[in-house]
Amino acid sequence: MRLDDEAESQHVEDRRGGFGGLGGKSIGIGTVIIALAASYFFGIDPMLIMQGASVLQGSGPPQQQQQANRPPATDQMTVFTRRVLGNTERTWQHIFETQLNRRYAPPTLVLFSGATPTACGTGQSAMGPFYCPGDQKVYIDLAFYDELRQRFGAGGDFAQAYVIAHEIGHHVQNLLGVSDKVDNARRRMGQAQANQLSVRMELQADCLAGVWAATAQRANQQLLEPGDIEEGLKAAAAIGDDRLQRQSQGYVVPEAFTHGSSEQRVRWLRRGIESGDIRKCDAFAARDL
Repeated sequence: MRLDDEAESQHVEDRRGGFGGLGGKSIGIGTVIIALAASYFFGIDPMLIMQGASVLQGSGPPQQQQQANRPPATDQMTVFTRRVLGNTERTWQHIFETQLNRRYAPPTLVLFSGATPTACGTGQSAMGPFYCPGDQKVYIDLAFYDELRQRFGAGGDFAQAYVIAHEIGHHVQNLLGVSDKVDNARRRMGQAQANQLSVRMELQADCLAGVWAATAQRANQQLLEPGDIEEGLKAAAAIGDDRLQRQSQGYVVPEAFTHGSSEQRVRWLRRGIESGDIRKCDAFAARDL
């Protein structure tokens, strides 16, 4: 990808190495539980409690500790992530205006390491990147890019951009009311049916990631380089439920799928890329996934 001319997003919250994240050694799980309980029962900002714990257990003022532990905001992967996010903001604003006749409200992307509090509960690096509709934030530990390359064999900058774009796809679903409808429907279903609905939601997010890529490329013919699309499709295949299940347990249980098979994920990402049309991403109406 050619991102040198792309403006970086300003909607990024960097919690790495600070008390916004919970990955540092100075904050134990007991402090986290107390902080979240105080927030629930008394309305106290959990960050205040964790900041106080950092001061008591650390050797210097909070700001000095935070600056000492946090990776530089200008490191290559942080800049890359900010630029991809910035492009998604401009691209989705265009899509919302031209295809939906409404304005796009961008999410905040949170960089963290280890664990961090979210409106959806404690986020863990082991969960991989995720979107929380409760606070409209995308959470990512940049170490996932290394795992994507080393564990899943899906390297390349567009593979990494696809990961971000997929989570932004969930934000688009939230803005359009899809997330609420799915959550309400899941509560009335058994586990197997709820899983099937989750698969359709994830495949739609893959398709929306493809719509972003296609629309961004039309706006800037120099954005994507030869081989980029193949990187994204390879990443989609690498994180299909069937492949992950086979790697972890040696066999596949389709009824337990929550994100879709490798073939399905590739198909829906490709659909978005080839059409560039958000209307082609209605995975809920599709008879065959």
